[in-house]
Amino acid sequence: MASFKIVVSDPENRKAYQIEVEKSKAMFLVGKKIGEEIDATLLGLPGYVLKITGGTDKDGFPMHPNVEGMVKKKILLEGPPCFHPEKKGQRKKKTVRGNVISEDVVQINCKVVKKGEKPLEELVPKKEKKEEGKK
Repeated sequence: MASFKIVVSDPENRKAYQIEVEKSKAMFLVGKKIGEEIDATLLGLPGYVLKITGGTDKDGFPMHPNVEGMVKKKILLEGPPCFHPEKKGQRKKKTVRGNVISEDVVQINCKVVKKGEKPLEELVPKKEKKEEGKK
């Protein structure tokens, strides 16, 4: 079964933590909008409250807060999010995903609004770095 990758950013220590959750456990997120606050107890973070800040779908298209619904559409962008112009006045037409989380979304970006008792370092399992073969 597929899974959601939830990236939790902690604004206090400026670190991000990635949690991989099965879609069956994270189905409560489907239908939530960018800007909504969620209780992270079901994600394995007791006491934490997270605010949804964005995400990416299975094809790599970012979620945009001004596009309503679960749709994917092309919009004309003048600046962030989803487009960072190189020249003043530059605009570009880009494909983006709507501001509602659907089953097509793979990565969900969140930030910590309220902390729990334990720090995130203890709650999130650390990924082991792959060592490159030295010659």
